[in-house]
Amino acid sequence: MPIARRLLIAAAASSILVAAPAGAAEWPERPITVIVPYAAGSTGDAVTRLLGEIAGARLGQRIVVEARPGGGGNIGAQAVATAEPNGYTLLVGATNNFVINQFVFPNMNYNPVTAFAPIMKLVDSPLVFYAHPSVPAADLPGFIAYAKANPGKLNFASPSVGTAPHLATERFKQIAGLDIVHVPFTGSPPAMQALIAGHIQLYLAAIPVGLGQVRAGAAKALAIASDKRFPSMPDVPTAAEAGVPGVFASNWWALAAPRGTPQPVLDKLHAAFAAALRDPNVTKRFEELGLIADGGPTAAFAAGMEAEARVWEETVKMAGVAIKN
Repeated sequence: MPIARRLLIAAAASSILVAAPAGAAEWPERPITVIVPYAAGSTGDAVTRLLGEIAGARLGQRIVVEARPGGGGNIGAQAVATAEPNGYTLLVGATNNFVINQFVFPNMNYNPVTAFAPIMKLVDSPLVFYAHPSVPAADLPGFIAYAKANPGKLNFASPSVGTAPHLATERFKQIAGLDIVHVPFTGSPPAMQALIAGHIQLYLAAIPVGLGQVRAGAAKALAIASDKRFPSMPDVPTAAEAGVPGVFASNWWALAAPRGTPQPVLDKLHAAFAAALRDPNVTKRFEELGLIADGGPTAAFAAGMEAEARVWEETVKMAGVAIKN
C-alpha cells in the first residue's frame, strides 16, 4: 500500500477516535426535559423545579419540567423508559415508580429495574405515624397494644391503594402482628381530614401533611419512620427509639434516565444535581417541605433500590395487593 494512502487511513482513524469524546463533551446542546409522572404541584414537581434551575445553569441549558400524571405514575415513567437514551429526556419519579408499581400492577409492560439508568436519589420524605387524639396511646408501642386489644376495630388511611403510605402501613402491620383495616382515599388531604374527623385512627404520611394538625392539637405524632429525628418535629421519636425497630418508610424521589444513556452524560447529570442539592437555599427550602436531601453515589442508590424492591415485593404478596391496569 502506498505511504500516502496509509497516512490518509491513519488520519481518518484518528479523527474517528477523537469524535466521540468531542461529541460527548458538547452535551447538552439543547434543553433537557424532566418528566414528573404526577400532577403539577406534587412534591416531585416542586423538587424538580427547584433543583432544575440550579442544575440547568451548571449544565448551560434550560431544564424543562413536564408533569405527566396518570396510571399511578406509570404513564410518565413509561414515556421515559421508551425515550431515546440521549440525555434529553429524564425521569424524576417517586418510590412507587422504581420499586413498588411493578409488583402491584400485574400488567405493566416495562420493568423499571432494567428500563432505567439510575442517577441518584434526590430527597427522602420520611413518613410519620399520625393518630387521632382519641386514640389512648402516647407512643407507637401504646398504639400497638391498643390495636391488639381491639382486633379489626381500628382503621388506617392511605392516599390510594398501592402507594408508599399504604404499603408501609401494611409492612408495619406485618412486623407488629396487627389486624387494622385499610381505608383508601383519593389523595392525602381527604385522608388527613378523615383522621381529624375521627373516622380513621392511624395515618402514615409525610411530615408536612400532618405537622400543622399536630401543632393545632387535631392529631398526634406517635413516631417517625426514619433512622433519625426531623428538625421540625424534634420531640417525635423514631420508630426504633419508640421500641419498634425495623420500621423505615419514606416516599423518596430520584433522578433516572433511559437505560443506555452514555455514562459521561449520566456523570454530568449527577454532578449538576448533586451541586444543586448542596445549595444552602435548597437545603432550607427542603426542610420547610419536610424533605431530606440525598445526592449520594449512583452505585449506592442502585443497590438500595434493589434491596428495597425485594422488601416491597414481599409486602405486596403478603398483603395481597393488586391493581388492574
